[in-house]
Formats: sequence, C-alpha cells, structure tokens
Amino acid sequence: MSASPALSDLSRLYQTEFVRSARAVGVLWAVCSLCFAIIQVVILVQPSWIGTADIRPPQPSGTLGLFEVCLESDWPVPDCRGGLSSLSPLPSFQSVAVLVGVSLWAVWTSVLCLCLFRFCSAATVYKICAWLQLTAGFCLALACLLFPDSWESPEMRALCGDSVGSFSPGNCSVHWAYILAILGVLDYTILATLAFVLANRQDALLPPDSQDGKKCGGKQKSAAWNGH
Repeated sequence: MSASPALSDLSRLYQTEFVRSARAVGVLWAVCSLCFAIIQVVILVQPSWIGTADIRPPQPSGTLGLFEVCLESDWPVPDCRGGLSSLSPLPSFQSVAVLVGVSLWAVWTSVLCLCLFRFCSAATVYKICAWLQLTAGFCLALACLLFPDSWESPEMRALCGDSVGSFSPGNCSVHWAYILAILGVLDYTILATLAFVLANRQDALLPPDSQDGKKCGGKQKSAAWNGH
C-alpha cells in the first residue's frame, strides 16, 4: 500500500528539519573546533602554567610555562628566560611540551580536514575529525597529569622555593594556562562525541543503496555533502 500524499509530505518535512538541525549543529561544532585550536596555541606558548602565590622576600615573583620562566622586574616587561623561538622547552617539561605539541597538531589537522567536506561524505569527515580530537584530548590529558609530577625541578625551586616537590607547588599555584589545558580535555571529549553523533546522523540520511559510497570521491559523496 502506497503512503498517502499527506504522510509523504510530512515525512519530507521531518527530513528537511532533520537536515537543517544537523547542519546548524555541524557549523557550531566546526566553529568551536577552530576556536579551541587557537586556544591550544595560547596554552602551549604562554608562560602562565604556574605562578607565585605567597610572595615572601627575597623570593622572586613571576610565572612559568613550558618554554620560559618570567620574573617580575622594575621594568614594565617581565624578565623572561627561554622562549618558543628557541624550540627548546624547559628541561623538566620536555615530555609535557611534546604531548601538548602532538595535541596541537591533532586538533589543527582536524580543522584542516573540514576542507574535505567538498570531496568526501560528511559522515567520513566527521569520523576522521572525531578520532583526531580524541587523540588531541588524550595527549592533553596525559600532559596535564605529567606536569605536576615535573615540579621538582631547578626552575620550579628557583621560583617557588625549596618546599616545592612533585604535586606540591610550594609557594606557587597553578595559573590560567594550566586550568585552560584541563578544560581543554573536557572540550575535546565533547567535540569528539558530538562529531561521532553527527557522523551517525549523516549515515542515517543516506539511502540503503548508497551505504557503500561513504568514502572520498564520487557522486554519492557529493550527494551526502549536499544532504549535510
């Protein structure tokens, strides 16, 4: 028995709304991915992972990152040692810097993969980006766990006093860059989960006879992108 015209129109309306909602959520996901890719650069280069909290003269005041240590001076600009230009992290934080760098590479690769929407099915692109963002989140989470374990270092002792140790910042406290890195782990988890959900939605939009046309290239992939 063929479906009535009213039911057919209603089904077409629901499918149209489904596509529109998936497209809107996909645009939001892409914007959030780009924004946090930029924030990831800030997390890597900023010397604000650790900073002095309880200042006791003659203890210096300043902040510390993965690549440099900055001490307050009489000049408006802090006196910084090290820097990203040397491409050499502080010796105690080399492993952390490498993990953050891999996370940065993964998230920016996922952003660049957005260009594949013109050549591949939307579901395939979402899945690629989801796995890249999971990789970025895993590396960033591992970096956040290893960072406190590296606090017992000469740079930390010079800035935070002799009471510093692994998971004990001494006279210092965590600053906004490290907190932002921790929040980034949650953000990547949410973005990757959303990408998998969007990929499943795109698979649901494909007719049964086009399930084999999900890979890059071909007219069926273009059709899937048009549905996106």
